[in-house]
Amino acid sequence: MSRKSTFDVHQEITNRIVSAMETAGEFQLPWIRNKGGSFARPANIASGNPYNGVNVISLWVSAMACEFPSNIWGTYKQWQEKGCQVRKGEKSSLVVFYKTFEVEQENADTGETEAGERMIARASRVFNAAQVDGFEIESEELPEEVQFDPIARAEAFAAATRATIEEGGDQACYIPSRDMIRMPERRRFVGTETTSAAEGFYSTLNHELVHWSGASSRLDRDLSGRFGDDAYAMEELIAELGAAFLCADLGLTPEPRTDHACYLKNWLAVLKGDKKAIFTAAAKASQAASWLLAHEEGAA
Repeated sequence: MSRKSTFDVHQEITNRIVSAMETAGEFQLPWIRNKGGSFARPANIASGNPYNGVNVISLWVSAMACEFPSNIWGTYKQWQEKGCQVRKGEKSSLVVFYKTFEVEQENADTGETEAGERMIARASRVFNAAQVDGFEIESEELPEEVQFDPIARAEAFAAATRATIEEGGDQACYIPSRDMIRMPERRRFVGTETTSAAEGFYSTLNHELVHWSGASSRLDRDLSGRFGDDAYAMEELIAELGAAFLCADLGLTPEPRTDHACYLKNWLAVLKGDKKAIFTAAAKASQAASWLLAHEEGAA
């Protein structure tokens, strides 16, 4: 009798993200909305806490595929506890959590049995607020005067990091040898159908700030041991994801970048060959975004 195959949450989530990246369009990634407006970070209905790491991307992909207007998610039980009911026939989306359990293992040196801990990935299935009855979805529309607040916050956020940022030239980049970020002059940025000129400037700056965060004197993000020749491409993916996380928290619409096409082939190759690569990239991006945003508290 054949053994029933074990569900692999790493592979399943990776497959969904790869599929979304392959069908999102030549210059657009699946976590960038094509209809404008900020795409808030997914949050849990029970705790109110935002999701982190790969769960952000997984739920963004699901929300965009189904055009869900809300960033609120919960399990079937969590919605019931809030007095809401998931509608019959609605399909769940995947998130992953890690459970720690105790194990006994033999010490190779002494031969004695010792207690230890291991972590195992578990899948959890969640539903968006748009899939339930009894929950009122708040409109994303804000008064016109409030629409400018996220831009003001983005300026204050960048200043709070105390990164050295110089404007000039025609390229955006982080220069490790000088530990500085160079940006094109902000007046050179132009708006698009989905992104204002200011949002284009700040979303690009966020990308470079994530690079800046990885320096040895800060988060010391060295990917060479994990990804070898693919380390550069993965660092770019981390910066791209980190910028998307920051834009979500700062209320900005990320700018679709034409250089995505240069990296997309490499990203897909790595993700298809390593089912945990997107988990590593998302975890590093989430760490960078959280570390950068923490500077706001220190500046308050």
